[in-house]
Amino acid sequence: MKKGGLFVKNCTNIRVRYKETDQMGVVYYGNYFTWFEVGRNEFFRDMGYTCEYLETQGIFLPVIETGCKYIYSAKFDDEIIIETKIEKMEGVRLRLKYNIIRKRDNLLLAEGFTEHAFVNKEMKPVNFRKKFKEIWDMLKKAENEEKC
Repeated sequence: MKKGGLFVKNCTNIRVRYKETDQMGVVYYGNYFTWFEVGRNEFFRDMGYTCEYLETQGIFLPVIETGCKYIYSAKFDDEIIIETKIEKMEGVRLRLKYNIIRKRDNLLLAEGFTEHAFVNKEMKPVNFRKKFKEIWDMLKKAENEEKC
């Protein structure tokens, strides 16, 4: 989402599919990490730099740490919002924060994060700030912005 020309954060809407739930109709916990990936890809796409584009430029973003705090259960057919924003950028690391929100009542269901390293094809750290200053500056401006 852009606000006054400044990239703020991405909000992606999805609907819980039956296959994402267990026998009780509750979303299986591992699916939240898939939703983080959906949010992350839409975040970069919204910025104008897809993960595919970064990879063609020799930049890869493997996940090096992740976590999720489950607050309430998402259930089959719930519409949810995946809020994705930059929590921190430092050196060769990027940390994204995710909020999973049930759309009908704006209830926070889960919050999580993924931490990534900027690396090349050989998995060696890359000075992203130096190589892609324009993108780095855009990401830094997006850090700690308000909700969608």
